[in-house]
Amino acid sequence: MEYLYDKLKKLEYSGIYGFHMPGHKRNGLLTGVKLPYEIDITEIDGFDDLHHAEGVLRDAQKRAAMAYHADETHYLINGSTVGLLSAVLGCTQRGNSILMARNCHKSVYNAVFLNQLRPVYIYPELLSSGREAEADLNGPVTAEQIGEALQKNPDIAAVVITSPTYDGIISDVHAIADCVHRWNIPLILDEAHGAHFGFHSYFPKNGNEMGADVVIHSLHKTLPSLTQTALLHMNGNIADRERIRMYLGILQSSSPSYVLMASMDECIRLLEEKREEIFNRYVDMLQSTREQLKSMEHLRLWECPVYDYSKLLISTDGSLITEEETKKYTGKQLYNDLREKYLLQLEMAAPNYAIAMTAPGDTAVGMSRLIAALNEIDGKLAKNNEDESYNSFDGCEKLTSYINEQVYSSGEMYKFTNKAKKIYIQESSGYISKEYAYIYPPGIPLIVPGERISEGTVRQIIQYQQTGFDIQGTLEKGKIEVLDNG
Repeated sequence: MEYLYDKLKKLEYSGIYGFHMPGHKRNGLLTGVKLPYEIDITEIDGFDDLHHAEGVLRDAQKRAAMAYHADETHYLINGSTVGLLSAVLGCTQRGNSILMARNCHKSVYNAVFLNQLRPVYIYPELLSSGREAEADLNGPVTAEQIGEALQKNPDIAAVVITSPTYDGIISDVHAIADCVHRWNIPLILDEAHGAHFGFHSYFPKNGNEMGADVVIHSLHKTLPSLTQTALLHMNGNIADRERIRMYLGILQSSSPSYVLMASMDECIRLLEEKREEIFNRYVDMLQSTREQLKSMEHLRLWECPVYDYSKLLISTDGSLITEEETKKYTGKQLYNDLREKYLLQLEMAAPNYAIAMTAPGDTAVGMSRLIAALNEIDGKLAKNNEDESYNSFDGCEKLTSYINEQVYSSGEMYKFTNKAKKIYIQESSGYISKEYAYIYPPGIPLIVPGERISEGTVRQIIQYQQTGFDIQGTLEKGKIEVLDNG
């Protein structure tokens, strides 16, 4: 069996001199920096071509398919973004309707725009991250929601959901796949944050095993692979595999990085050869960490019955600072304190919580530092609510005030070139937006072009701004372009 990295290292020591791209000629002396120039090549003899894989890359992708229980797997060197774009474009025709969870990544919205699709939204129930917080977490999508939407919209061409979400919430993919297949249309699953699923009983099975037709995994998010590496899997015969392959060929670079592809191949090799050893150690470490964080008095380790336990979501809701004046302690402050005082960089922060992403690459020393830091911060805080009967899953409710009314699809907004004005976001309630607005991470749009902006969404954005977040997606900071007739 031949692995790409081994083949690249053989080339490095072969004595073969390259009169071909790339221009560094596998020589790092010019720059003097420790980048992997020596294994960075182009499509030369014996190293296959990702777009027409017949050798080492074909075999590598087959190994990935076996590891993930997929019928067919493709390397993505442009991240999960290119996988989602290719999946949506390949499963729809221009002008089709698509059923999608409203908390999909912005790349799905870009695919909707490119194919001029008519989106029908499923709104996940909203969960509260704390005692007093308004519902601020996207909960699971249900098969019942999907079934009702398909019944009302029989022209739907494909369904797209995200599970796990950026915050770690898991939907019942098996039930949703069964529901979608009754209509003989494909389920596209954005499982970018679940690349570790299926390799230990502590985590759910992955989407390929649960019946999804197209599944996208970001290897780099939770497994030892370089940034920008991901996988697209295809299963069954409902999704148009040929069209998805076509779009992968269109959208992926014609000069894919062999360094990135080698990192994917090594990641899969690790899963093949040391899966049990690595995941047993990782799960033991995670369980110990979660147990030690349960003793915090003011901060709270949040979880719910449908959760990816690799994510440590720390709720700050109800916690107060009482040094000079009593004020709320926010997720952003926790994020900043951990980075500035304890040299711990978290994944993201929200007004009422912060997320530490873990992975098999974590060490016991790193986990111990996080536990010690959180306990020390917790000891300096005061509590606003002494009610210990709080249950993190009791506050589930769907808040319609956050839902923007969809008036036009994003693809229709080009018709309104001369009917726009820019206003402050705080004053945008009731207007139809021409721009996106989101915080990044996670890149889930708060506002989509063609939507009438709700008062609840404006309130949510103001809260983000007040707690130190930048709103992205708009051309002018603090303002948003809307139709001037509302």
